[in-house]
Amino acid sequence: MDLEKFEEFVSQYPIYEYRILSAREIQTVPRVREICRIECERYGSTWACPPGVGTVEECDKRIHSYTHGIFFSSVAEVSDLLNMEEMLTTRRAHEDLSTAMGEYMEEQGYEVFILSTESCDICRECAYKRGEPCVHPKRMHPCLESHGVVVYDIALEHGMEYQLDGNVILWFSLVLFREKGSAEKSA
Repeated sequence: MDLEKFEEFVSQYPIYEYRILSAREIQTVPRVREICRIECERYGSTWACPPGVGTVEECDKRIHSYTHGIFFSSVAEVSDLLNMEEMLTTRRAHEDLSTAMGEYMEEQGYEVFILSTESCDICRECAYKRGEPCVHPKRMHPCLESHGVVVYDIALEHGMEYQLDGNVILWFSLVLFREKGSAEKSA
């Protein structure tokens, strides 16, 4: 990757922090999926969440089929952190950043897979509920936790902020990338 060109690209966007990681160091943890199953109302209702994303083993294999990842955060401010509706309205801007990052990496000749925040909310009702394929596979970003990724652990390990003071939210994404055709070569 041309780091100078990448820095120029990143400087055009409101990205708070980023790190370029080796995909090998990204761990998947089954207990995260158990939390999804027990605590998340979106479990079993969308292609961006378990079980629609596959088993933890399949997600681990998918992540590790890429060579690197760009782990990044963006900031949003709300009037009250306890107002979930207001907080979720700020997520779209981060999702757009994730899409832009993925498109940039594709333009540079890489294959990408994006993991992002929360559950996909593009469609009013996900095709998953009807047993149909995703209507927007290029725009739908499964959430990091759906793949068993512990965001806090990555942020901590790489010296990144995980929580800010006041009514400020940090949204996180991981854009995995590899040379085109490298998945077929390694299979």
